[in-house]
Amino acid sequence: MNTDQNSTEIRKIRRSRQDRMISGVCGGAAKHFGIDPVILRLIFLGLAVFGIGTGILLYLAAWIVIPEE
Repeated sequence: MNTDQNSTEIRKIRRSRQDRMISGVCGGAAKHFGIDPVILRLIFLGLAVFGIGTGILLYLAAWIVIPEE
């Protein structure tokens, strides 16, 4: 039995140390999901402006909960 085929890798989101503007939340999440970090930054900005501060609260919660790489 080949263990490489049966093992599942669990990927965890980590805040990025290299691709960061403030704390690395968007850079780390973008790396995890395989998208451009600018897209996530624009989503958080849109939520902050049009969601009456929701983006700011979500970003701060992610900053506290997501560990750094």
